[in-house]
Amino acid sequence: MTSRLFPLIALLCLSSSLCAQSEPTARYPEAPARYQIYGGYSFLSNSLNGVPGYVQGINGFNAGFAIPPWHNLRFKVDFSAYRGTNLGAPQHPYFILGGGQYDVHLGRETLFAEGLIGTGGANKTWPASGDQGQTASFAADAGGGLDTRISQHVAFRVGGDFQYTYFLLNGKNNFPYRIAGLPTNFGRVNSAIVWQF
Repeated sequence: MTSRLFPLIALLCLSSSLCAQSEPTARYPEAPARYQIYGGYSFLSNSLNGVPGYVQGINGFNAGFAIPPWHNLRFKVDFSAYRGTNLGAPQHPYFILGGGQYDVHLGRETLFAEGLIGTGGANKTWPASGDQGQTASFAADAGGGLDTRISQHVAFRVGGDFQYTYFLLNGKNNFPYRIAGLPTNFGRVNSAIVWQF
């Protein structure tokens, strides 16, 4: 009797340990192609009038939408807006960008790289000393990040980007001009919650 009981106990112990080892992969199966909606906090490394010696980062948010990927490449639209002050002038820039995002899946994590182009806008009073500035500019963005799945439909995203934009000042008769030191290159850091459906 004991000779038959020992193999039965060994089989039960072995099957439970095999089940425990395979559970994490069953808990987070490979995500099928899905739409993504995301939103969260964003930080821009400088204000629009942040000339050398007066650099001031500004806080804001970003949100976006991405379609299901084709060979790991998906189209996305990204919106970000910021609020702050620098040199006594209010800073309210926003950016609407579209482009591609390339994903690489590594278990629960997804690494991504993105390239986006679009337009930027700002309040007219962003320059210092009461001057007026242009309210629209070309914008380009290149960067990447990491998504970590929290559940089957929700992930936490962290990312960083290099952003180029070129806002000018308005002179007499609305003739645009530029002063030395106005920033064109910005860093952008963001974190967001991603919903996949």
